Amino acid sequence: MRTESTTPAVAWEQLSYSAIRECGDRDGSVLVVPIGSIEQHGTHLPVGTDTLLVDAVGSAGAERLADSIPLLVTPPIWTGFSPHHMSFGGTITLEHSHMMRLLEDVCASALENGFDALVLLNGHGGNMAVIDSLVSTVGVSNPDTRILGTTYFTLVTDAISDVRDSELGGMAHGGEFETSLMMHLYPELVGDEPEGTMMDEPYEKAGQDLHDGGVLSVYRGFEEYSRTGAIGAPELATEQKGRIIFERIVDEFSSLLVDVHEENR
Repeated sequence: MRTESTTPAVAWEQLSYSAIRECGDRDGSVLVVPIGSIEQHGTHLPVGTDTLLVDAVGSAGAERLADSIPLLVTPPIWTGFSPHHMSFGGTITLEHSHMMRLLEDVCASALENGFDALVLLNGHGGNMAVIDSLVSTVGVSNPDTRILGTTYFTLVTDAISDVRDSELGGMAHGGEFETSLMMHLYPELVGDEPEGTMMDEPYEKAGQDLHDGGVLSVYRGFEEYSRTGAIGAPELATEQKGRIIFERIVDEFSSLLVDVHEENR
């Protein structure tokens, strides 16, 4: 998923093992593991949307700090927990326990290189419970390393009200938010005439939007929400919105990385 333009100084796979260990041994070193998914995003976005976006956020946030903080970004974990999308085509999902084991193995081997902190950067709503659990299981297994986890789109929940044109429910799955980001970052992958259905979750206390997670968890297959698989208002997406949203996300994520570095020096 990563391009050749990614700064070699922060891209794990572009470095020698000695350079990786040297970075890990530095004071306050931080490792970022982006975690995405392969699942349907309606008829106008590619199935790799979550992986592409979380990798872009992780790489851009790290690149901004490459000259000031010892940190690296691993290649993205490209599949996640997406059984609720299986009624549509194109989805590749892991079982919950298999995803836990996969990521525990990735973290365990990566942390052998001496990093002081690890940030699990998630890009898919269905992975959130897994990431929360991993913070605990990996943390217990690595008591000398600070283990943290976040989902990138939650970092700007309070910072996009002046950007969005849709009502609550318009920035859901494949809606105004993700489509705008893809128009900015990967315009060649966005199809014409995007079609979605506004989020209509009957339980008032359940999540209504990517930026309104709610306090009640509800399982539904996505075919119950949308004919096309996209939920929200993708027709309101623009490249300009995507650029503004992306810059705000990267601002918030890079600020978080600075905090993690300072707290673990």
